[in-house]
Amino acid sequence: MSKPIGTIPSRADLISAIERPLPRRLTVACVILALIGAVAFIVGAVTGNDRVWRALHTNWLFFATVSQAAVTVVAVQRITTARWSRSVVRFLEGYVAFLPVAFLLLVLIFLGKGHIFPWVHERPPAAEKVFYLNQPFLITRDLLMFAIVTAVSVWYVYMSVRLDVAVVPESGAAWARGLRERMRRGFGDERREIHTTHSRQGWLSVVICLCFALFGSVFAWDLSMSLNLHYQGTMYSWWWFMSAWVASLASWGILMMAWRRFLAADALITEDHFHDIGKLVFAFTAFWGYLTFAQYLVTWYGNVPEETHYFHLRLIGGWRPFTQAVVFLAFVIPFFGLLSKSAKVYLPTLFLFCASSVVGIWIQRYVEVYPAVFGERANAPFGVWEIAITLGYIGLWGLSYIAFMQAFPRMRVMMITSPFRDQVQVPYDPETMQTLPASEWGAAALESRGRVTDARG
Repeated sequence: MSKPIGTIPSRADLISAIERPLPRRLTVACVILALIGAVAFIVGAVTGNDRVWRALHTNWLFFATVSQAAVTVVAVQRITTARWSRSVVRFLEGYVAFLPVAFLLLVLIFLGKGHIFPWVHERPPAAEKVFYLNQPFLITRDLLMFAIVTAVSVWYVYMSVRLDVAVVPESGAAWARGLRERMRRGFGDERREIHTTHSRQGWLSVVICLCFALFGSVFAWDLSMSLNLHYQGTMYSWWWFMSAWVASLASWGILMMAWRRFLAADALITEDHFHDIGKLVFAFTAFWGYLTFAQYLVTWYGNVPEETHYFHLRLIGGWRPFTQAVVFLAFVIPFFGLLSKSAKVYLPTLFLFCASSVVGIWIQRYVEVYPAVFGERANAPFGVWEIAITLGYIGLWGLSYIAFMQAFPRMRVMMITSPFRDQVQVPYDPETMQTLPASEWGAAALESRGRVTDARG
């Protein structure tokens, strides 16, 4: 990974560099897109066109999972105590703003479940699936799990943003003024606040990663694999949530380019950052390709009809071009394109390969949903309904992201400019805030816990 920024800007200079207001036309464009999607959905739902429900579900599987994966990437930065991403990780934290919206959309999807899921009308073929796909059980667990995921993600980002709000003069969107005041309330010594936040985020980041893998697996089974009652794959959930992981990294790279240009922040968002994000996209594209091929190879080798029909359907008729597009856009193009360093640091090629990955993963979600509910088709149903609903999701996601980035500092001001920013990796006494030699850390921690226990007793 890249080294930390060579020349550390002053806090005042950094705040001045990141405060440029976003153009109003960007918000207006997102509102128009959201209205297009809303009107298309209402018209389709009123006229009984099931495609709007399936398009709604397809895009939820993409936008909701990518947003959650983005927060998980942020959590991994904390687990690894990464310093290279400090000036760009806030661009990824902004994805959290869509999660409450995604929760409401999931409620809407379950309200229209009869238009999407076969287990509403058909009895699953096995007794175990009858129990597992019981509607109250499935809906309750999915809503509960997504509520937990949303809550811990918002909590994590809240703690991260609080450090910066406390040291930045009051500014930002009016809707969040009260929230910013609450963040500043009770903010103490800068060094102690950094250590306390870093410690709390340490265990919370582990919770987020576990939720991403465990809950993501359940979402994969409940919301995607269950669209085909006769199919089950042991690697499906891994492949499913790692697809979101790859798309989140690729979209992060695109946003980094946009923010660098908009803020004229070449000194803060450097070539090293793009090299790093290119390496991450390349590495996880390779992992995604491994999972995809491993799942396909085992199914092909076993040649069991209960499994092979899933891939066979997607490789015939009107679905075949879309399946092939996934392979080329999500794997072939970004994998071979990002092999060289020059392709990672030359922004036009990095944009091309990141965009290819994002579009490829979106088509993957389409291929998950539509063949399962439409069956064999000479022509895949892809037209105005799918495009309009997708535009609506882009608008909703954009409005959520813009609201976050207009309300809070756009970079981690504290962790870039504070003289204590790198002390979080050094053991310290939580009462005196004195640093400790590594050999004394364990004893000091135990002694501190003993004092806390005595005080409570």
